[in-house]
Amino acid sequence: MKRVKAIGALSLIALAASTSAVAIANDESSFWYGGAGLGLSKAKIHDERITNGFVGSGFTVNSIDDDDSDLGFKVFAGRQFNKYFAVEGGYFNLGEFGFTANTTPNGSLNGKAKFQGLNLDLVGSLPITDKFSALGRVGYTYTQTKDTFTGTGAVTVNEDHPKKNDSNYKLGLGAQYAFTDSLAMRGEWERYRVNDAVGNKGDIDMFTLGLIYRFGAGDKGNSTAKKPEHVEPVAAAPVAAAPVAIAAAPAPVEVAPSPMLVIVPVVARTEQYCSILDVPFEINQNTVQREANEKIDKVGTFMRKYPATTAVIEGHTDEVGNAADNMKLSQRRAENVVTYLVEKNGIARDRLRSVGYGSTRPVGDNKTQAGQRLNRRINAIIACATDIEGIPAIPARMTMALEMEFDTNRAEVRPQYRAQLLKLANFMKANPKMTATVEGHTSNQQGTHAQAMELSQRRAQNVVNELVNQFGIDRGRLFAAGYGDTRQFAYNTSMEGQQENRRVNVVLNYRTEPTL
Repeated sequence: MKRVKAIGALSLIALAASTSAVAIANDESSFWYGGAGLGLSKAKIHDERITNGFVGSGFTVNSIDDDDSDLGFKVFAGRQFNKYFAVEGGYFNLGEFGFTANTTPNGSLNGKAKFQGLNLDLVGSLPITDKFSALGRVGYTYTQTKDTFTGTGAVTVNEDHPKKNDSNYKLGLGAQYAFTDSLAMRGEWERYRVNDAVGNKGDIDMFTLGLIYRFGAGDKGNSTAKKPEHVEPVAAAPVAAAPVAIAAAPAPVEVAPSPMLVIVPVVARTEQYCSILDVPFEINQNTVQREANEKIDKVGTFMRKYPATTAVIEGHTDEVGNAADNMKLSQRRAENVVTYLVEKNGIARDRLRSVGYGSTRPVGDNKTQAGQRLNRRINAIIACATDIEGIPAIPARMTMALEMEFDTNRAEVRPQYRAQLLKLANFMKANPKMTATVEGHTSNQQGTHAQAMELSQRRAQNVVNELVNQFGIDRGRLFAAGYGDTRQFAYNTSMEGQQENRRVNVVLNYRTEPTL
């Protein structure tokens, strides 16, 4: 559909140009021309946005190497209607840009983006001398973007070759010098607005030096030269004067502030929050309880199965006591769990990180003893694995976040996500006592709070229906819950943040038989 829209818009501009051509058909300065330009393309890679994307996924960026320039070129043809106005269309290739980010835990992400497309421009000329003129342009572009993302070590990517076809605009300034009636040289700066294929828009600047050939301009010049000297020339082409000595083409007009090209992969939450395991603590205690050892041992089993995984061990407390003391207590709790995983499970310490949050992230009501106990906990957030198959379930709560993007204000589950649901279904079939609560969430960009709640409930219910209808899971083991926009963990100010808020979590609960 986008391609049809782009061609339609180009046709409208061409129709307007044709109408103008009829109105000035008798102007002797009109002619067809064609040409090409070659030069440097320049972009700014947004390192800060890339870094923020990694930080939100539990990584530390050690360094980023940018490749922000490349060779660009264009070929074009146009119609000069008079000495002030032309319409020009062509093909452009802006080149390839990218970055390599090195992270801790040990890994790297390499991103590249190629840009090419078609354009249709309105070109204005301001003659300064018979040979020299200034140029300005505004145009419509249809650009194809092809990205390539590759990860090493602890860094993985879900979609390694995203593509995007998008229409946008371009601007340009330049200067032109005519060598003869037929041949001229141009120096230009052009700014192209582009989409980087992962939801971000930016600008690329291209500086070119090129040649243009004017079809039929030489014949007009000869005709003018044969007229008697005493006759007043009529509408002589401005390029018919004798050559003026000039050392070189004028430099392009100074450009506006540096462009910004954003190439930011959206980190899949499936890989970042595969498994969250809760371990409670008693009041003021920081040692691992004996009954919690089995739960923590399962974290070790998971990490041994997936040797590329890392884990962030989070410590939390209730609100009882001094806030500063609670922060220290939560840090000691997290460090003790790390030590247990290293000494008892043989997990390398550089795959583990401990963080204490004190009482700042409660999950229960601190006014009740039950709520306080929920808040005295350890969360083991395991990253970089895409499934939980083959891990024995234990009497514990485990959360799996599905990488499941929804269209804005839509709740349909796309067919490409069935592979993820199959993994979840296989895990539930292997553990028949397991139940699951499917949580739906939204970014709520366009609706009311009530509409967001209703939309998130439909998303969760559609996932439940897929598990029942496509994979044969008993509906009695599944529950749908919509939370609307009440549990956002990313800012809605970016496309990737909005996508992360339009998510589905599956909370798995292992049912135990009552003891007598």
